[in-house]
Amino acid sequence: MSLNQVFDIAGSAMSAQSIRLNTTSSNLANAETASSSTDDVYRARKPVFSAIQADMMGQGGGVQDAGFSRNELESAGVQVDAIVESDVELEQRYQPDHPKADDNGYVYYPNVNVVEEMADMMSASRSFQTNVEVMNTAKSMMQRVMTLGQGQ
Repeated sequence: MSLNQVFDIAGSAMSAQSIRLNTTSSNLANAETASSSTDDVYRARKPVFSAIQADMMGQGGGVQDAGFSRNELESAGVQVDAIVESDVELEQRYQPDHPKADDNGYVYYPNVNVVEEMADMMSASRSFQTNVEVMNTAKSMMQRVMTLGQGQ
């Protein structure tokens, strides 16, 4: 694997983790948003990731699944395929005095689990930082290679 491939993989991972952090932030910001109907309530969002595979001979990006064994494939990074809404049940609270209460006195809240979102945010942040370190290490290695013959 070349250093350029390391930069590409770490860069795609940083981009994916950035999207993960943004969706988590959106979920946390809307965690207590009240609504009077289930149609209007915010639903937690999650990014769906997939590995980008490239053949070892460098002939292409994207998923190569026809005619290649697992040993002939290597990872070329990660991509975000979609951002999906959670299908976990919404929270319904009986609050007849709330301005957004429906005719039966119920208010609907998002299906955002704040503890889970905070753990997800910490994980995404750490993954992002790890990929920054990978890029810094690869950069340092590349700089050392460039100076190999200069001392003589």
